[in-house]
Amino acid sequence: MTHEVIVIGSGPAGLTAGIYLGRLKRNPLIIDGNQPGGQLTTTGLVENWPGEVAIDGPVLMKKIREQAEACGVSFLADLVERVDFSSSPFAIFTKNSEKLLTRSVIIATGSSPRRLGVPGEDEYWGKGVAVCATCDAPLYEDHEVVVVGGGNSAVAESYALSKHAKKVTIIQIHDRLTATDPLTEKVLKMPNVSVLYNKKVVGVKGDGESVASVVLEDRHGGDGKITEFSTEGVFVAIGMVPNSGPFRNILETDDSGYVLSKETPGTSVPGVFVAGDVFDRKYRQAITAAGQGCAAALACEEWLRSLSL
Repeated sequence: MTHEVIVIGSGPAGLTAGIYLGRLKRNPLIIDGNQPGGQLTTTGLVENWPGEVAIDGPVLMKKIREQAEACGVSFLADLVERVDFSSSPFAIFTKNSEKLLTRSVIIATGSSPRRLGVPGEDEYWGKGVAVCATCDAPLYEDHEVVVVGGGNSAVAESYALSKHAKKVTIIQIHDRLTATDPLTEKVLKMPNVSVLYNKKVVGVKGDGESVASVVLEDRHGGDGKITEFSTEGVFVAIGMVPNSGPFRNILETDDSGYVLSKETPGTSVPGVFVAGDVFDRKYRQAITAAGQGCAAALACEEWLRSLSL
């Protein structure tokens, strides 16, 4: 069997692409990947999704998935390990030894936040440990939070948080910020923002329900002194990793692995399209990913129509 279109990834981008293609009677197959529903399934309240004042991330993704199913989308609970886009039909090989053939592909595998890899991080993920201030800053109104990192992402997160939090402390492992964003100077002048330099976060602690502090190692002078710093929220801002492993050396990517888009949402291989955080390193929002999924679906439909002319 050769599918007309396979969507790889089941976050907002992939599900939206599926909804559009399902309504166009293309019988899309979505391969779930290792995190069905994407990053929103690990978040708490979502307050910036149109039409929902506040909704739990997992509930939102369940509703979108149900809509996709109602539009005729099929799902495969599997993980793509490699692809062959050298000839048509394209071949997709999965972890469970499936070989799938398809006339077109939409890649919507998203990205994963780079983790600290310290004790307590997983335990309090979504319960005080977060990666998106744009999404979660209003939840920390008049609270004290920390931002881990010193680059452009950390500065942007701190700026968003400063509008809501009582106190924002940037924790930077080096003796200076590495951010180049012009916003840096403005952030450092804000009265509720401060920086702890030469500190490495080596642990996250709490009461079992929410974060209470971070454990810091002093990196100045090499003595490695350990202290605790009280906080009600920990925003990890040390970068994102695009989930593009199976497509590297197959599609054009940048040095960080983000899939490059040719005449958005096309890629370097005709018939293969991309949407969401696997190529969007700037906005990284659920709603922009959904919009890109829509664009990819419409471009894919145009491509499929051209094959039958």
